Amino acid sequence: MSGAGEVDGLLRELAPQVLGVLVRRYGQFDLCEDAVQEALLAAAVQWPADGVPERPRGWLVTVASRRMTDQVRGESARRRREEAVAAASPADELVAPGADADLPAAADDTLTLLFLCCHPALSPPSQVALTLRAVGGLTTAQVARAFLVPEATRAQRISRAKQTIKAAGARFAMPPPTERAERLRVVLQVLYLIFNEGYTASSGPDLQRAHLTTEAIRLARELHRLLPGDGEVAGLLALLLLTDARRPARSRPDGSLVPLAEQDRSRWDAAAIAEGVALISSALARAPIGPYQLQAAIAAVHDEAARADDTDWRQILVLYELLAQVAPSPVVTLNHAVALAMVRGPQAGLELLATLDSDGRMAGTHRLEAVRAHLLELAGDTAAARERYRAAARRTTSLPEQRYLEGRAARLEP
Repeated sequence: MSGAGEVDGLLRELAPQVLGVLVRRYGQFDLCEDAVQEALLAAAVQWPADGVPERPRGWLVTVASRRMTDQVRGESARRRREEAVAAASPADELVAPGADADLPAAADDTLTLLFLCCHPALSPPSQVALTLRAVGGLTTAQVARAFLVPEATRAQRISRAKQTIKAAGARFAMPPPTERAERLRVVLQVLYLIFNEGYTASSGPDLQRAHLTTEAIRLARELHRLLPGDGEVAGLLALLLLTDARRPARSRPDGSLVPLAEQDRSRWDAAAIAEGVALISSALARAPIGPYQLQAAIAAVHDEAARADDTDWRQILVLYELLAQVAPSPVVTLNHAVALAMVRGPQAGLELLATLDSDGRMAGTHRLEAVRAHLLELAGDTAAARERYRAAARRTTSLPEQRYLEGRAARLEP
């Protein structure tokens, strides 16, 4: 008998491999993905009770193939032929872990699936949902719970995403070389979005959703294994590790937020920090510089400071200045303003922050007001800071962030 956690991890590892086998065989991504999901659900029920089969991937391929046959074959003769093909292909599917002659294809399949799930015809939310389901092996219900939406809503989004891929004529193949860099950029962005939603939940009662950060790191680690020479892939993995290392100290027992400057750094994950620092040091030394590498370098400077007061803000400011040139965005400007304030004073940070007031991309978010409140507090303007903290609290849909911001405002009461 195997534990549910062990089975869950194995199923997530095997999900893209099994889907790759089916899509190469049948060529219908949408139907194959449904069949694999049914096989994964069957395994999740049976394996904890009966034990993991000797050849788990072959088991899943066989069950999914039968589901696929049931879905798409109406004629009994045609059905028998498909089942005969499945039964006659042991070299392709029924192979023992660790001695898998098809592993190169399985690795290629995982990368191909990531590119397919991040197809440019899909919206970012659809890319995230489909990646978690097809590559991450999560069920629709698990994806829905992760994002605090009804299962039916998430199921509709995933269904529409698969139909969009079908209508776009996308094939189960690597994109042409001229498109790969852009498609890889989207894949990295999707994994970053998954991580961010887990690290600071955009809504709901919990600050963090650790299962999402764990899944994003797992997928980023797999992508790094497939593309070990890509500096931005290494940079993303380093960034996720260095950021997630602080997670144990980010909240109190009651779930309330602890800001970076007040965290107990002895609770940070030293092994994750060491791995992240090694990754980003290697990437910066050998690869063309990119935004994820720069963000990872900034995270490393924070993580290597034994105390908040030891933070090398001048180095962080230089890195943000470079990041603003390489990949300008409102979020980069927001963080750049904080670094500028720490080096040259809060007024300098507030002046940079003011450049975002007319940026429509910041409309409706609470972060601009939260950062402005922090810099106003540093400048000694407690009345204005209190007002901005409260404005930020009204805009956020995260209850822990809301309570934190209201608490900051209350502390500034005369």
